[in-house]
Amino acid sequence: QVQLVESGGGLVQAGDSLRLSCAASGLIFSTYNMGWFRQAPGKEREFTAAISSNGDRTPYADSVKGRFTISRDNAKNMVYLQMNSLKPEDTAVYYCGALQNAYYGLTPRTNYNYWGQGTQVTVSS
Repeated sequence: QVQLVESGGGLVQAGDSLRLSCAASGLIFSTYNMGWFRQAPGKEREFTAAISSNGDRTPYADSVKGRFTISRDNAKNMVYLQMNSLKPEDTAVYYCGALQNAYYGLTPRTNYNYWGQGTQVTVSS
């Protein structure tokens, strides 16, 4: 079965950096678009960044543009989220998602077929 396993979260101070990783298995990774979403306490899961199956499209949420970078390694079935200049408002559980058909876009949460269990990122001020 499809498994997405996130790692790399933790407790950091404002201004620090973290790199999240997502290991995928049970799917033909190179044919899937991948995304990172986050969910803060009491809020809905929101789009953060995505990358198309061949890496030619990388949309970002306005709130992270210029600070976060998504990348993928199709040879290793991995997707990454490099997070720089972290802010307290970036505190959330970060989820990795896999999307097979991007016809309706990479950003809507409901388009995604599979999800990981999430990794907690906490940014202190």
